[in-house]
Amino acid sequence: MPNDNRNICNSKTFESIYNTYAKDIRRFLFFKIQDIEKAEDLMQDVFIKLWDNCSKVDYNKVKSYMFSTANNMFLNVVKHEKVVQNYNKLNKSEATNESPEYIMLEKEFMEKLEATIANLPEKQREVFLMNRIEKKKYKEIAEQLNISVKAVEKRMHQALLTMRKEIGNI
Repeated sequence: MPNDNRNICNSKTFESIYNTYAKDIRRFLFFKIQDIEKAEDLMQDVFIKLWDNCSKVDYNKVKSYMFSTANNMFLNVVKHEKVVQNYNKLNKSEATNESPEYIMLEKEFMEKLEATIANLPEKQREVFLMNRIEKKKYKEIAEQLNISVKAVEKRMHQALLTMRKEIGNI
């Protein structure tokens, strides 16, 4: 073979390499990706990379170079898809349909609510939290605190009056 035929940068040699290996590279990539369009695109990218590096690739190693390049491109696609999936999962968990203004108002309300609850007298706070947070009935609260149901009602009434005064109806 003349030296020109072994030079990958020669267009006839490159065309011969393409005709010889294109189907095998496409099949190899399709087997890995299971998407014929992506396999075709990556196969084209393999040949572009070969053309870009034609002066650096030994003619006798062109087949292994192309399959290694194809495999690396496949691994890059997989890595990229994982990054995209992780990003989408992260965004879905943080996504909300609420406006930034609503989120800010909600945050301010929650801070005000927590501060108001924290400032309630201890006995009122205890009854309020047991009823509204733990969802206990007045009778259960009375038994647990060893007080009458009337005492529970009075503490709850006082707590609600304070809450309404500080932050409005809840």
